[in-house]
Amino acid sequence: MSDTPVGENRLARETSPYLLQHAHNPVDWYPWGEEAFARAKAEDKPILLSVGYSACHWCHVMERESFENADTAAVMNRHFVSIKVDREERPDVDHIYMQAVQTMTGQGGWPMTVFLTPDGTPFYGGTYFPPADRHGLPGFPRLLQALAEAWTNRRADVLDNGRQLVGSLGQESRLRAAGTPLGDEILFSAFQGVSAQFDEEHGGLGGAPKFPQPMIWEFVLRFARRSDNPYARRMVHTTLVKMARGGMYDQLGGGFARYSVDPLWLVPHFEKMLYDNAQLASLYLHAWQAFADPECRRIAEETLDYVLREMTDPAGGFYSAQDADSEGHEGKFFVWTADEIRAVLGADADAAMAYWGVDRGSNFEGKSILWLPGEPDAARAAGWRRTLFEARERRVKPGRDDKVLAAWNGLMARAFAEAGRALGRADYLAAARRNAEFVLDSMRVNGRLLRTWKAGQAKLKGYLEDYAMVAAALLELYAATFDRLWLDEARGLADDILRLFWDEGIGGFFDTGADHERLIVRPRNLYDNAVPCGSSVAVEVLLRLAALTGEERYERHALSALRPIADLMSRHPTAFGRFLCALDFHLGPRVEIALVAPTKVEETAPLAEEVFGRWLPNLVAAGMVSGHREGAAGVPLLEGRAAIDGKATAYVCRNYACELPVTDRAALAKQLDALPSR
Repeated sequence: MSDTPVGENRLARETSPYLLQHAHNPVDWYPWGEEAFARAKAEDKPILLSVGYSACHWCHVMERESFENADTAAVMNRHFVSIKVDREERPDVDHIYMQAVQTMTGQGGWPMTVFLTPDGTPFYGGTYFPPADRHGLPGFPRLLQALAEAWTNRRADVLDNGRQLVGSLGQESRLRAAGTPLGDEILFSAFQGVSAQFDEEHGGLGGAPKFPQPMIWEFVLRFARRSDNPYARRMVHTTLVKMARGGMYDQLGGGFARYSVDPLWLVPHFEKMLYDNAQLASLYLHAWQAFADPECRRIAEETLDYVLREMTDPAGGFYSAQDADSEGHEGKFFVWTADEIRAVLGADADAAMAYWGVDRGSNFEGKSILWLPGEPDAARAAGWRRTLFEARERRVKPGRDDKVLAAWNGLMARAFAEAGRALGRADYLAAARRNAEFVLDSMRVNGRLLRTWKAGQAKLKGYLEDYAMVAAALLELYAATFDRLWLDEARGLADDILRLFWDEGIGGFFDTGADHERLIVRPRNLYDNAVPCGSSVAVEVLLRLAALTGEERYERHALSALRPIADLMSRHPTAFGRFLCALDFHLGPRVEIALVAPTKVEETAPLAEEVFGRWLPNLVAAGMVSGHREGAAGVPLLEGRAAIDGKATAYVCRNYACELPVTDRAALAKQLDALPSR
């Protein structure tokens, strides 16, 4: 076989934008699959596994330096079978081999470069490797030659290293039930751990780089309600205000970048990820409910409007990411010079530059990232913002990863459903409903939810996170519409979770289904990172379903998965944000609200506005039209409920013990005001 393929390589047949970016490399790339492993075995060659994603800046750098270099590609093709993986499509492969790299080197990241035996056992790895020796890193061509020589001449050592490494990878599945009971003490200890890292001046945790960490702030917001702790409230509000006024937030187009390279939230790494914006839109919505701060509402709406405008497929799915780079330069699309602003705004330029901090001098490679040094005045700035945005739209836009991932779509659909319900935005509810229909119709084949979709093609069996996050969105859509279809679909996915991912031996969930391809270990991620892990969302979904349906088996499985990590949640809270929120839900107090309409669900709108405009994090809501038995079937909260005197009626309950039903919004408000927070 030729060392260097001509024209396209095998990645040209893939749908992932990240893999397609490498389709014209001179490297003889394979996608992950049996064909690559069969060739490695037949030719007795090690495998070079390269893992990244489309919005990864250093992935693009390594491609330009090494994978587009004919000489480097020739060495790869001669000595290795090379596999390219999109980590967003294959989180299982990414998780297993990232564990291996972290074990070998003490750190991880992307691009990830791992060398495997033909059966998939890792024996050496790292992240980015430069084209020549630099900063203590070996040059990639020299590393390739050294590993090829080791494979040929020191095979026994290579295989022994690999065996030892794989032996350590399965250890995280062996969690024993913790001695710590699931009580308030865990939440208080976790809050103390978070507050010790709080940046009093700029908000957020720690110094640079600074990540938004929405799950942690969701937990702190919940804790503030539970404990009536003013410092917890201040921690959340300070963080959200500082983030929203920094350069990490797109002041013209809405939406958040991945993280800030400084502690001030000023200079971002410019890529925008769907999962960040989904979670942050929800967080800002909840903060508006909790604080009644219009700035929080504005940021939630601008973020969701950005997703509708730029990240939504005509079929209803949400795209994955936008690049940091345009025209080969990071951030070029987003930054401005004073002269550019003057050319666009004319006489208003000086006022606008003072508003967005441009008058203070450049802050990014001789240009300016827009930020808010003072208090926002959205009405005053609206015209400037619109004019600058329209001018920016004429620039070359950053690349977009337009694959649709089920899990991330679940996060985003949930945000749209919540916001549509709380803000009375019919367009947001329509987006959530359309996305749910799209995922269930186009990303499910023979009853099996799939991971990824692009241009009409869905593939790869869905992971635990896909099932859990879509189910969570469907539960939110049910609460927003009281359309029984969404509750039934969520319940079906939850039953699939228990069938495909539950393991009695570990008393918890694996990330891959029982019908998944065999890998060197069966992955089980228990950490909430940038994206919540599948287990934490599955626990939350099962707890919510138990509250809605009264089915004890859902709660039993959820608590079985939650108990073994009680100590970990207490000691390492920043790695368990979504788990902590699920524990808060379990500990309560929960409020259960049934809304019953006389003839059509829309008649409950005034009562629903009173309920959903509030910050009630442990709310379980159900609704139906009076007398519709199918709407109440299997939902104890609705059984025997009726609309009183032909009026929409609210039943406010705690643990199925209910207040007197009310038909008046003011009376409902009085009952809700009296609810305990702990």
